[in-house]
Amino acid sequence: MFDWNRTADGVVVLTMNDVDNPANTVNDRFRHDFSTVLDRIEAERDTVAGVVLTSGKSTFFAGADLSEFAALGPDAIAEVAAMLDTLKVHLRRLETLGRPVVAALNGAALGGGYELALACHYRIVVDDPTALVGLPESKLGVLPGAGGTVRTVRMFGMQKALEEILLPGTRFTPSEALAVGLVDEVVDEPDELIVAAARWIAAHPEPKQPWDEPGARIPGGAPGEPRTTRLLTMLPARLIARTRGASDAAAEAILATVVEGARVDFATAQTIESRHCAALIASPASSNIIAVTFFEPREIRRATRRPAEFQGFRARSALVIGSNSVAAEIARACAAVGIDTTITSADFGAADSVAVAARAQLGRGSGQVRACDIDNCAHEVDVVIESVFDDAKERRRQLASACSRLQSGTLILSNSSALPISELADVVPEPENMVGMHFFTPVDRMTLLEVIESDRTSAEALAKAIDFGGQLGKRSVVMGDRPGFFTTRILHAYLDEALTMLAAGTPAPSIERAAQHAGYPIGPLALADQLSFSVLARIDGEMTNSTSASPSAIATTLGRMNAEFHRTGRAGGRGFYEYEQGSRTGLWPGLAQAFDTDREIPDLPELQDRLLVRQALAALQAREELVARSDAEANVASVFGVGFPSWTGGCLRFADQYAGGLPGFVQRCRLLAEAQGDRFTPSASLVERTGRHLVRG
Repeated sequence: MFDWNRTADGVVVLTMNDVDNPANTVNDRFRHDFSTVLDRIEAERDTVAGVVLTSGKSTFFAGADLSEFAALGPDAIAEVAAMLDTLKVHLRRLETLGRPVVAALNGAALGGGYELALACHYRIVVDDPTALVGLPESKLGVLPGAGGTVRTVRMFGMQKALEEILLPGTRFTPSEALAVGLVDEVVDEPDELIVAAARWIAAHPEPKQPWDEPGARIPGGAPGEPRTTRLLTMLPARLIARTRGASDAAAEAILATVVEGARVDFATAQTIESRHCAALIASPASSNIIAVTFFEPREIRRATRRPAEFQGFRARSALVIGSNSVAAEIARACAAVGIDTTITSADFGAADSVAVAARAQLGRGSGQVRACDIDNCAHEVDVVIESVFDDAKERRRQLASACSRLQSGTLILSNSSALPISELADVVPEPENMVGMHFFTPVDRMTLLEVIESDRTSAEALAKAIDFGGQLGKRSVVMGDRPGFFTTRILHAYLDEALTMLAAGTPAPSIERAAQHAGYPIGPLALADQLSFSVLARIDGEMTNSTSASPSAIATTLGRMNAEFHRTGRAGGRGFYEYEQGSRTGLWPGLAQAFDTDREIPDLPELQDRLLVRQALAALQAREELVARSDAEANVASVFGVGFPSWTGGCLRFADQYAGGLPGFVQRCRLLAEAQGDRFTPSASLVERTGRHLVRG
């Protein structure tokens, strides 16, 4: 695990290289070999001038092996805490060797990887955008368990450690990490790391960690000191504001760990951290978040099939059809990774404006961005991406025009969010090369793509689409070609249920508050404004027309908002919310009168449950129809595509873990169907899956 190399100057370079795994992690081999190599350094201390810790992998260190924790189960809190305490003993041995220790970060150091670096006296990172640094555990529903909270608080103080590093779980680029203070030096090339480390070691023969200096104090003060009184009073309120009232066990535990740990000595603080971390790891919410964030994406990747002869795909040029905001974001995403990008649409002037704006926002190393007339576009491109926000007829017309002169084999993608790809593929020269690729907005921040395979899509085109998504830095879930696909169905259920509540007289603030407290990243009314009423109406029409459903609450409520009150959403400056210079200023006061919502105080948990159950029911229906081909894809798409609360682990896991299990979920659906309407009625096949007869009422 540790390759030992001693330089002529007595500097020991330890290169971590777990030959059995693609990344270095805290597994049994690491624990054994780390202890062994520390024994050797301590035995040979007199001949060791310093230690450099680096990696033989593309990343520095990946941290904890989450598979180990998952295998332990929910009853292993004491065992997990003991594992963490043992690791911390070895990290303390590293930083108290009496010799300078430098972390030479040749790649990403996140979570436990950065905690290992924190136990070194000096941290150097290569200037590579993939060499991210930070403690993102809060996003997995846990907290740093190898000294991360203890050391960052003693480096930066409670406020900075909490608000800039621990609670947001930010992944910092090298330059950002240097500015924050997480690393001490940035070098241009990997081969400069060891040279820079040796130079620092020579200049600092006897360093100590700040917390090991005599009389060391926490920057900004510790709990109990007058100067921290105001901060400690405000922290719980800031946490509530950050989560908008939603339960966040990880954030609460991080706050408790920091405050409790700052009151005591370093060793006791380490023990406190281990206990809080172990309790979180064993909790259902953390297990769910880890499953949908880590295990299920890995399961999806392993299940992805590629033609035997397929050699991989990487685009050098792209043609984006469309001049709306999403088309512009897609064009920027392509150019940002070095793809030369052409933008076209039926309105050349609009396309040219998008191209000009895109060029102004791109940095050095980006691909070229230009516009062209839709009837005279270059035919030699590697990929075409259609993102026309109009009806099916206009999408087909622009696709046919732009693709009429393409070279054979060109990959054609459609950013349709609801319209089946099979209804678009017949206008392109080679329908087998057409794949759906549903981008989520904002494109530069959303990491998931919903890829749609129609019955005419070839295996090679599908593989190309997935590779192209990876080129853009995104992961893909593959869904079936049915109206609404998967994510739009789930989103439609969320918005339709919220607007049903509003139409029935539920106060708008209660609807938004219920969603926020349930853990949704954005309330349904704010989301409807953001998407725009015209786009929602079009999507709703495509879905309800295809399924012969009765008019939805989306259609009737948005119709009223538009026709009676001339409110069209955020883009029009007036929707469910009021806007000033594009920013929300509050809910429109006229909603109460327009929808007669001044009735009685609603039951927020009931509203939350209706939103969650309605979406989970839609996901189960999509799974039954094989729109989602696996539970993993359904869960990942629901959380990372449309913002289903992450603590649930996804729509299907929410249903499975409902009180009483899946039978309890079905019973709840039937009760809601009696009280609220047939939209909650579970399918016959779902009832059959419960394995028992469920009595109504």
